[in-house]
Amino acid sequence: MTMTNPILLVEDDHLDVMTFKRAMRELQLEYPLAVASTGEEALAWLENHPHNLPRVMLLDLNMPRMNGIEVLTAMKNHPIWRRVPVVILTTSSQEQERQQCFDLSAAGYIVKPLEYSAFVQIVSVICAYWCINQLAE
Repeated sequence: MTMTNPILLVEDDHLDVMTFKRAMRELQLEYPLAVASTGEEALAWLENHPHNLPRVMLLDLNMPRMNGIEVLTAMKNHPIWRRVPVVILTTSSQEQERQQCFDLSAAGYIVKPLEYSAFVQIVSVICAYWCINQLAE
């Protein structure tokens, strides 16, 4: 996988998207970033980019119409998309949702911190690990 494979951020909150972009700039991370604001947009993005799958998807759970668990379920039932590592990045700290995500093979589950500095640290760790990984062929 080349450096052209983006991080796919699936987030319906515009402020959270801006915060993620700000953290990437602050960390001087120049990875391509694709943003989907709904679950439907995320699946359409995957459908439209079959040869440039994301190196990692950061997925919010609490979205209207199609929530993150529904997106994760659809991905893990797809023969190619199932290979994309999905890290849940959400405000939900409910144990039942966390377990459900791991049952669906989520690569991680992170509760969004309230403090910006803690959020920057999370972005740093995610990118340090997942952006150097390769997708299975």
